[in-house]
Amino acid sequence: MENKEEKNVIEKEINSENKEHKDIKNTKKEKHKEKTITVTEAQVEEVNKRLKEAEEKALRSNAELINYRKRKDEEVSRMMMFCNEGLIMDILPSLDNLERALNTSEDTKLKEGVNMIYKALRSTLEKYGVKEIEALDKKFDANLHQAVTTDSVKDKEEDIILEVLQKGYTLKDKVIRPAMVKVNK
Repeated sequence: MENKEEKNVIEKEINSENKEHKDIKNTKKEKHKEKTITVTEAQVEEVNKRLKEAEEKALRSNAELINYRKRKDEEVSRMMMFCNEGLIMDILPSLDNLERALNTSEDTKLKEGVNMIYKALRSTLEKYGVKEIEALDKKFDANLHQAVTTDSVKDKEEDIILEVLQKGYTLKDKVIRPAMVKVNK
């Protein structure tokens, strides 16, 4: 009998342990149920909407940054292209004076020296993109020429440039000084 009693006691203990184990399992399940979050469809839609807005905002910001960089690169390029403009504008009067000296000088040795300086200066300016505006016997163009005076010559067409009073120049296709001219009217 003792065996039977021992067996019963052991079975009771096992059943008690099983019951405790089941209780622990159920408690864990209940705790897990408590942690489960219920999400409604409206909440999911709201989160998706916010995500889409954030993605669009990021794309716009990226596009704005790319456009900003392009504008800055163009601006820097333009600045580099015309960075010598001020210096060139200061040199042009000296070039004009050399031309005047060439037109008035009688001394051939002096004229020869002035001509060498004039050619060297013109060559340097051309190297940096400075070109003389063609004007004499051309049609007047307000973008390139500045009409200082007019004259009436019957054997020439109207708006033809009769005389260049001061040469005009461009720097890489930008007019930095228009030619001062006399126009036929």
